[in-house]
Parts: sequence; C-alpha cells; structure tokens
Amino acid sequence: MKNNLFMPKLKTRKAAAKRFRATGSGKIIRRKAFKNHLLEHKTSNKKRNLSKMVVVHEGDMDNVVGMLPYLL
Repeated sequence: MKNNLFMPKLKTRKAAAKRFRATGSGKIIRRKAFKNHLLEHKTSNKKRNLSKMVVVHEGDMDNVVGMLPYLL
C-alpha cells in the first residue's frame, strides 16, 4: 500500500547549486559575470571588482529559491 501522507522530495537544480550560496543571515550570493575571458583590455580595478560576490537581486530571488528548495 502506498503512503500518501507525505509530500515527495523536491529535486535541486544542480546547475544552480554550483552557482549560488546562502550566507549566515539567509541572503543568497552569486559570482559576478564578465570575468571569464577577454580580460586583457579590462583594468586591474575592474577585474578586482568583478571577483567579489554580490547578493542576488530581489527580483530574481523567487527563481533562485525555486531552483534550490533546501538552500534556506
């Protein structure tokens, strides 16, 4: 007999799991774009700033949380 008392487990999107992390305060952080190639013409200051992590924009938060159901 099948037990229908519990919801099924939700699957995590593995591609998103590799790109996002949660902070201790519950914010989700991500890496900045434009730091993979074509770096010769970019200044050191620009490349240094692109290396920093940033908080995910609140407009994108629902999508990210949907892809990572057990992150928070």
